[in-house]
Amino acid sequence: MLMATTLMDILDNYNTEKKCRRLFERIKWYNGIACTRCGSLNLSRHTVRKIYECMDCWYYFSVTAGTALHRSNLPLRKWVLATYLMCESKKGMSALQVQRMLDVAPKTAWYLNHRIRFAMSQLPPPKLNGIVEVDETWVGGRNRGRYENPFENKTLVVGIVERRGDVIVQVVRKRDRRTLHRFVLSHIDPNVKAIFTDQHHGYRGLPRHEAVNHSQYEWARGEVHTNTIEGVWALLKRSIMGAYHHVSPKYLDLYIEELAWKYNNRHRDKFLLALR
Repeated sequence: MLMATTLMDILDNYNTEKKCRRLFERIKWYNGIACTRCGSLNLSRHTVRKIYECMDCWYYFSVTAGTALHRSNLPLRKWVLATYLMCESKKGMSALQVQRMLDVAPKTAWYLNHRIRFAMSQLPPPKLNGIVEVDETWVGGRNRGRYENPFENKTLVVGIVERRGDVIVQVVRKRDRRTLHRFVLSHIDPNVKAIFTDQHHGYRGLPRHEAVNHSQYEWARGEVHTNTIEGVWALLKRSIMGAYHHVSPKYLDLYIEELAWKYNNRHRDKFLLALR
């Protein structure tokens, strides 16, 4: 089994291009190297070009084809280090940090980060069960004055979390009943035990729904509360303010998907998962 749980493991075990390539091969083809088009095992390795040729369908492919590294000229060592740094930084790793630590150009660092985030976002979301909590939050922008619109220049994000389970987050344009119901019902198991929210009217009519009334300073009523999802929002905002400082609404979905991926894999080896 591949083990690489510390930075020293990475620096010691994957300090050459050859070792990094072998790592990607073992992760991608753990049952043996096979043609990505026809599945044939009858292959020829081109050692200079670092590619494989299928002797049955004559297809050429590499270990990076179909991955976040596809058509990248960056050394694999830097991909490995960037992936590890992003996976192990709880609040996130900015492109400026990656640029300084890996000695790459600013555009390259930005490209690296977003490729890795995109790979994290490709897994299909799970169906949540048991007790789930739902809430929305506004992300981005700062209120400069007392009389400004508090939601100006902000982006609306809705999230649903299973207690002691996974979280799903999504950028939405509005928080009306139709939008919130569609989001919740598409991500829960039909046999969900309970759905807990605040008193926002958009959640009314959900099955097995209970709400706490924050406007009346009711934060919890027995097991009915939204503290878990609010903890996710706190982590998201600390990431943006502490690591990124500013996130463009155009790319916000990638940042929140990164947060959700890390949260959902908090008990797993995130580095090896991200390389798959």
